[in-house]
Amino acid sequence: MKKIIFLLLIILINLNFNLLAEENNCESLNKFSYEYRKCKSNLLKQNIISKSKLILDDTKNYQKKEWSKEKDKLDKIKKKVLD
Repeated sequence: MKKIIFLLLIILINLNFNLLAEENNCESLNKFSYEYRKCKSNLLKQNIISKSKLILDDTKNYQKKEWSKEKDKLDKIKKKVLD
């Protein structure tokens, strides 16, 4: 559990740095215009969706890896008990 929390914390910190480092193509627009806000919100939405997919994929892979080890252990125990 601690590993998962630590992993998520690192990913979230990395996510913040990636959002700040992302090249911004809204700079040519007036900052008080509707188009500027729409552009910024679309960029934010795209970044959130892409990063959340990465987090989900990492979590799924980690769970598959850990659960496969536990499943193997259970199978070994079942064989010992049944034999």
